Amino acid sequence: MTDIVRLGQGFTRWEDLLALILDAFASMDGVIDPPSSARLLTPASLAAKACTEIAYAALEGPTLLGCIFCRPEAETLYIGKLAVAPAFQGRGVGRLLLAAAERAARERQLPALRLETRIELVGNHATFARWGFVRTAENAHPGFTRPTSIEMRKVLD
Repeated sequence: MTDIVRLGQGFTRWEDLLALILDAFASMDGVIDPPSSARLLTPASLAAKACTEIAYAALEGPTLLGCIFCRPEAETLYIGKLAVAPAFQGRGVGRLLLAAAERAARERQLPALRLETRIELVGNHATFARWGFVRTAENAHPGFTRPTSIEMRKVLD
């Protein structure tokens, strides 16, 4: 059984969580430009991020399956660092994490979720579309004149 747990001060496995994120994002290496900001994370920065954002992990017993970090904005809950360990992808872990984000948004009376995904990751675009997200904008990272990411939103019922 998969448990979704809120990450906070009692969580101590930041190195394991970082390894999971890096493993989940490894397929982007050499595909996206600029490189993923996941490469800049450290165990300490993840712990700090969990204190300022809403973070969840998916666990089966002691095994970390995935994570999601959420940041409340004026009208949306921003979804970042949604990661599922490659060995567990396709088993519904991402959907469980997203459901936790939806609950967090509703608790805060936020009507929508928002995320950004890289322009090159068309498989991610399709997955998020299946999960109810709609493409709303294209954005460019600083220093780029071409779009490097797309923004997607999901309006909650």
